[in-house]
Amino acid sequence: MRLKAYVGLLAEWNERHNLVARSTMADVWRRHVWDSAQLMQYIPEDAESLADLGSGAGFPGLVLAIFLRDHPDFRAVLFESTGKKAGFLEVAAKAAGVVAEVRNTRIEDARPEPFDVVTARACAPLDKLLTYAQPFQGRTTTNLFLKGQNVEAELTEARKLWTMKVERHPSLTDSSGTILEIRELAHVRSKPRANP
Repeated sequence: MRLKAYVGLLAEWNERHNLVARSTMADVWRRHVWDSAQLMQYIPEDAESLADLGSGAGFPGLVLAIFLRDHPDFRAVLFESTGKKAGFLEVAAKAAGVVAEVRNTRIEDARPEPFDVVTARACAPLDKLLTYAQPFQGRTTTNLFLKGQNVEAELTEARKLWTMKVERHPSLTDSSGTILEIRELAHVRSKPRANP
């Protein structure tokens, strides 16, 4: 019922605000809802906080907040810089009966704060996304990023700047999609120059 209320509101708002591509609304459950929900299996059982970067219309962050609503004290924070999308997220969270904090700010301007889980979908190329995610890393943070067919090229580029433990999981909703599960994220330390 909560997901239905959310999707109903999305369809209503999307007519006026184009929150997601209108062509995807006919297949909204698979393209958006279940695509987001598949991340649930990779969220650690003891996780108590989640940051969703570039939430847009709430994928995956608000979907995950709905699934996690019965976990006592679980905290979901949705970062969205576009005012109309942030406004939608606040209304949608209330309609779905979940507590989610919406921060209408650019990710780069957010204060550093550790989260147990950091998620993102269609937010930015991986090297840039890791820069966004870095201020939200704690000692055991799990990053879950939904990626498309260019995932290998993005990983190659990202590894020039970052060290990380990466697990790849095939998407259950998109044959060309991959879920990246990333831990132990750290900047590559530049080697000191030898004295001439």
